[in-house]
This record gives sequence, structure tokens and C-alpha cells, in this order.
Amino acid sequence: MYVENANRASQDAFITPENLEPNPKNPVIASFFRNIGYADQLGSGVRNLFKYCKYYSGNEPEFVEGDVFRIVVPLDDGYSFDIGRGPDVLQATTQANQTTEQAIIDLLKQRPDLSQKQLDCLLNMNLNTVKYYMKKMRNNGSLQREGSSQKGLWIVK
Repeated sequence: MYVENANRASQDAFITPENLEPNPKNPVIASFFRNIGYADQLGSGVRNLFKYCKYYSGNEPEFVEGDVFRIVVPLDDGYSFDIGRGPDVLQATTQANQTTEQAIIDLLKQRPDLSQKQLDCLLNMNLNTVKYYMKKMRNNGSLQREGSSQKGLWIVK
């Protein structure tokens, strides 16, 4: 897969994480999108592509800066970790979600005063993951909060 874009090049070279010098073409717009949360820090896309590309192809992407900026991401269906799993992937994901929700419910039945931060430590999960599942359970009516966010309790239905 490749993407090309017209460019005002600051160099004619291949970009790697070692020689990356983020240079926004329009600094005002770049700053605006970073401040409202629609863009990460400059250069994070390059670092993420180098980090995750090996999981999908076993190769590194190519970033070529010149009059035309080009990104080449090698893809290999045979190398991808989820190729050929079909409906089993959905079933495994559903079971994992149910297991996570059940783990949260089990802890809250024992200790309804636990905070989301305490749950993430006890379950060894990311705080955002705990928040996601708790919001999902609140929306479907299986979990409710009674009282304030500081001194309230979780009610499992």
C-alpha cells in the first residue's frame, strides 16, 4: 500500500525514526488539531508505523521525502496475525468481553465502593479499558452508580 502527496521537502532522503525531524507544512493548523485532540504529537505516526508494521508484514515501512512525499507500507496477508480466523475471532472477542465484564461485576459485588482506578489496578488493566466496560454496562442497565463520584457505590443489577 502506498500514499503520495505533493511536498515542500526539507531534505531528499528516506525517513527513519532515527533521523526523523517533524516539520509541519502549516504549523498553525498542526497546533490547532493537536490542541483539540484530533492529532497526536508531530512524528508519532511515523514511529507508530515503524512499530506496528512488523506485525502485519514482517517488514518496515518506507517514508521517502522529496518533491513528492511517499509512504510505502508493505502488506502480507499470509503474515497478518488474524488471517484465516474468520468468525472464530468474533466469538473469541465476545467471550473476552464477557469475561472482562464478569470480572468487574464480581469485584463490585464484593466491594461496591471501588473506584475505576482501583479496579484497573486489581484487574491489571488499562484505566481506559475499565472505563469503557463500565460505561457499556451502565448503558445496558447492568451497572448503576449511586451517590457522588467520590463517596458513591456501584450497584450491580
